[in-house]
Amino acid sequence: MILQLHVHPGARVSEFAGRHGERIKVRLAARAVDRKANEALIEFLAAHYGVAKRDVRIVAGLKSRRKRVVIEGVSERKPPTP
Repeated sequence: MILQLHVHPGARVSEFAGRHGERIKVRLAARAVDRKANEALIEFLAAHYGVAKRDVRIVAGLKSRRKRVVIEGVSERKPPTP
């Protein structure tokens, strides 16, 4: 599964937050320092979709709020709940 995300680091809690244009908006509690936000995004998505962290990869946007993420091993799309 490929997700197009808009990530907002430094939020109070990590959660899905609706849409940002065509992308799914994700708020992350981690700050965008020393890749902590990217690590938190991987952990958050792995927990939501019930896969191992190694199955979630950021393939575009490592230093951007606009990210493309690939999740392996997901048989059906579980919609984010804002």
